[in-house]
Amino acid sequence: MKNRKALLVIDMQKGSFTPNTPRYDTKGLLSRINELTKLFREHNFPILFIQHDGTQANEFIPNTNEWKLLDDLIIESNDIFINKYANDVFYNSKLQSKLIELDANELYITGCATDFCIEATVQSALTKDYNIIVVENGHTTGDRPHLNAEKVIEHYNWVWKNMIPTKGEIKVKDLISIKKEY
Repeated sequence: MKNRKALLVIDMQKGSFTPNTPRYDTKGLLSRINELTKLFREHNFPILFIQHDGTQANEFIPNTNEWKLLDDLIIESNDIFINKYANDVFYNSKLQSKLIELDANELYITGCATDFCIEATVQSALTKDYNIIVVENGHTTGDRPHLNAEKVIEHYNWVWKNMIPTKGEIKVKDLISIKKEY
């Protein structure tokens, strides 16, 4: 079966990018995600913007400013929007059924935060036998008490490169490598 690709853009919401929650290389990340969305649109592959709905915790409430996607993201009318309710995008969301409907079996994963929602989604997708491409320079996080953001990102890229795959594959590729494949 030929791989049907889908791009997941996770939690690129205004509430995750505030002066109180600075993220590593936000401007560069936005540029790379926009390059990826352009590439996926050119090849008619679906783009899924994932937005955290934290209504239960009284945060990231749909249609509030903190829930909205960052202004610099290029979004088009045929893009798909999925609410998520936990770190793992698949948990109690419509993602799995939407991916089945799209016949997608290869997920390109980008967004925020590396050590929370990106990591949880990679692990979950792995157990669901997807082929996974983590975009090496396509995710971000903030500094942690014991490790700066750049080292957190470097660490998780290493972890994902060394994971034991299930039926699917897991790879970590930078944007330049991805663009060369098209």
